[in-house]
Amino acid sequence: MAAHLKKRVYEEFSKVVQIPQEEAPAKKLRLSKPSKSAALHIDLCKATNSTDALQYLLHFARKPVETESVEGVVRILLEHYYKETDNSVRLKIASLLGLLSKTQGFSPDCIVDDAINTLNNEKSHQVLAQLLDTLLVIGTQLPESPAVRQRLIEVACKHLSDMYFGVRNKCLQLLGCLGMVDSPLSKDNEGLGTSLGAVREVQSIISDYFGDQDPRVRTAALKAMLQLHERGMKIHEIIYEQACRLLSDDYEQVRSAAVQMVWVLSQLYPESIVPIPSSNEEIRLVDDVFGKISHMVSDGSWMVRVQAAKTLGSMLQVSPHFLEQTLDKKLMSDLRRKRTAHERAKDLFASGEFSSGRKWADDAPKEKLDTNTVNLIASGACGAFVHGLEDEMFEVRIAAVEALSKLAQSSASFAEKCLDFLVDMFNDEIEEVRLQSIHVLREISTHITLREDQLDTVLAVLEDSSRDIREALHELICYTNVSTKECVQLALLELLKNLNKYPTDRNSVWKCLKFMGSRHPTLVLPLVPELLSTHPYFDTPEPDMDDPAYIAVLVLVFNAAKSCPTMPALFSDHTFRHYAYLRDSLSHLVPPLRLPGSGLDVVDSRCGSGSVESAQLFLQQSLIRVSTIQNLEAPGAQDLLDFTIRDLRRLGELQTELAGAADFCATYLRCQLLLMKALQEKLWNMAVPLCLKQNVTATAAAQQILEETYKLEFLYSGLDSRQVATIHHVRLQAKALQLILTARTRQGLDPLISSCEKFLQDIESFQRLFLTELPHLQDSFVDKLLELMPRLSSCKPVELVKILQTTLRQSGLLQLRLPEQIHRATATIIEPTGESDNPLRFTSGLVVALDIDATLEHVQDPQNTVKVQVLYPDGQSHVIHPKPADFRKPGPDRHRLITQVYLSHTAWTEPSQIEVRLLLAYSSSSTSLSSSSSASKLGWSDSIDSLPPPEAAVEGTIPFSKSVKVFIMPKPARR
Repeated sequence: MAAHLKKRVYEEFSKVVQIPQEEAPAKKLRLSKPSKSAALHIDLCKATNSTDALQYLLHFARKPVETESVEGVVRILLEHYYKETDNSVRLKIASLLGLLSKTQGFSPDCIVDDAINTLNNEKSHQVLAQLLDTLLVIGTQLPESPAVRQRLIEVACKHLSDMYFGVRNKCLQLLGCLGMVDSPLSKDNEGLGTSLGAVREVQSIISDYFGDQDPRVRTAALKAMLQLHERGMKIHEIIYEQACRLLSDDYEQVRSAAVQMVWVLSQLYPESIVPIPSSNEEIRLVDDVFGKISHMVSDGSWMVRVQAAKTLGSMLQVSPHFLEQTLDKKLMSDLRRKRTAHERAKDLFASGEFSSGRKWADDAPKEKLDTNTVNLIASGACGAFVHGLEDEMFEVRIAAVEALSKLAQSSASFAEKCLDFLVDMFNDEIEEVRLQSIHVLREISTHITLREDQLDTVLAVLEDSSRDIREALHELICYTNVSTKECVQLALLELLKNLNKYPTDRNSVWKCLKFMGSRHPTLVLPLVPELLSTHPYFDTPEPDMDDPAYIAVLVLVFNAAKSCPTMPALFSDHTFRHYAYLRDSLSHLVPPLRLPGSGLDVVDSRCGSGSVESAQLFLQQSLIRVSTIQNLEAPGAQDLLDFTIRDLRRLGELQTELAGAADFCATYLRCQLLLMKALQEKLWNMAVPLCLKQNVTATAAAQQILEETYKLEFLYSGLDSRQVATIHHVRLQAKALQLILTARTRQGLDPLISSCEKFLQDIESFQRLFLTELPHLQDSFVDKLLELMPRLSSCKPVELVKILQTTLRQSGLLQLRLPEQIHRATATIIEPTGESDNPLRFTSGLVVALDIDATLEHVQDPQNTVKVQVLYPDGQSHVIHPKPADFRKPGPDRHRLITQVYLSHTAWTEPSQIEVRLLLAYSSSSTSLSSSSSASKLGWSDSIDSLPPPEAAVEGTIPFSKSVKVFIMPKPARR
């Protein structure tokens, strides 16, 4: 016993001291990469012939080169260049020198001397041209080095006399890109006068090659002059005659560049006076250029004709009589020089009063052209737009139509004169031309009024099978003025025929008649008894309200009645009842009217001027009121959030201008309400087995908050960075709640450790993405977490969960800043309507096409985000991605989806309904792109181990349209 006690005493009071050994310092490893220049030198030395060397160079060109290795590689290439005798290898080396000069962070001024020296000894013209191209790259990489640019210009001037066209082309290109705009060409020149002389010298050098024997050099000279203009140098008027001569060149590339050159001169010197050849007449330069380019509309090359037609559309300073001559193939008298009365009397006196009879027909009228009659415009330029609109190539016709549009918008008189020509284009054989002409007529509709014969031609297009053509024509009729009531009646009859033939055009026709009625109330008034089939003595039968044609007539009449107070007196009793019905069901088509004696004295209360301002003030006050819930008890705070959410949703329904902002705020407050309910006191003071139901509720709330935050981020457009940071803050709170619930309910340490690591990555990702917004998040949940970040990174998972629970319950509501221009993405399915009881019947195993027509509002990039979902009664779900060609853009922030969805299923015993709706796809990786950009900026020696991995992308879909139910009936196949 004593021995045992003695052993315990020794165990308790004995102390073992361990002396730590000195650790040897760790050796630092430095990773060295093999030198690219050394590897290239070894490869080129191994080459036994020029073919092998060329293969090594081609293989080397496919690999990236680091910035610090570029200079060594360039030296190796230049060294091999001097040794090489094969032209193809030297050509490839010259090309590689140009590519290496573009390397980011490398300054090519150290290789300028070597590159210039290689030019002096080079005999091959192709290699010489490639070396000049390399010098051009070097010059563009050194814009702030005038000495280098000066040397390169001198080199270009020296080689301009080369016999090879490629060398002359590159020299001219180098002069155009590097020619001095505001400094002298030679170093000996001094002063402002010499500077201007130097500028003229650059232009004179280039203009000397306008007459080069090679057309490619002439084209390069014109493009070099245009390049000088783009860089800010004012082209001098002296080259105008040379450029005009090139308009009749034999090669289309020269003529095309010459058209652009004379257009530039017309914009620089529009009011300059130029003489007409072989006469004493003078005209403005812009008019002369307009006539010459009009002549090019009849060029032999269709590409030149397209360019000439497009160029005409941008010449808005031309005189009206020159403009109108383009619509008549015969030369107008305005563009022919008229002789004075004295000149005509002198001719009459010289000819004698009577004929002597000695010469046959000496008094006959002379048909030959008088030399004193000088045309101010070339006869080939007459009717330029007529030639363009009748061209065999549809590209020329489209260009002519677009040019007419631009010129007609700036001149009301010209718009009236070109109306007949545009209307004739409605009968073009190419759909694209017809569609463009309709759009053009829509753009100039404010300047024109259609006659009955013109309207008849326009309405004939309603028979077109193309839906795009018909809808474009409906929009044209919306904004077109007509002259007589017969025109209104004709348009109504043709639109009703269109409605009967194409029932899917119903909404477009109704909208068209709405605008037609509001634009022509006085013309609709005499037609009302006939349109409504009323009689002064007899009662007429009440029409069917389910007839789309009758609704179309009522839409026309009611919109005309808004501006015509005497019209309601012509209505019958059932018309008033139909008005009340349509005002409720089609309020966007039927305006509010004052109808006396019918009890329907309707005035829209939403027309107040200050209603938007008062609604915005109410929205702001609601957000301020919510910010005080931290001072309330839990039940009172939840009630306040409930009432505020209800008010904001009602505000969005009443005030469409603020619908996006009100819905956004209501959804955000909904997230806060769910979070508050999940963090209530009784859930966290009880053991887990006693509150399983509450745990399930909190888990569902956390998942719902996550879904709502993705809606807030991707369903609304116009968010600024602070609002996005607020959304991510709520999402981080929901993820913290999920992590706490996981630790309370799930057994096992490994899942908890991975969840904690992922949450820490989310915090770091938030800090990287919204570093600039952190000062606005003081005392918030994420601010407290960032303060505790060193402790969170080193503690155990259970302790981390306890810290999160305490921090989450102590964090208050983060106030949302009032959004200014926020719009919610919405979609309205027009077709199918879901009103038909007749099922779509098809054989099981085969497919049936269902037409989808939907309007999209405020959707960003719909071609990649919008999908169509079909839900079958048995629970199957199909998601279809429409083709990009199925989307149209009729206006800003508006898109139109017209597509077909193919349905298929096994045989059913009876018809049943499927649901069709639109989904908006999203991916959270779009917000983490900025974090990955930092990794791309790292050098080769930097480590990327310290960077946390990017957040895993979360992809999903958000329904953003109401579901439409369609009856279908798959029938069994016949045997």
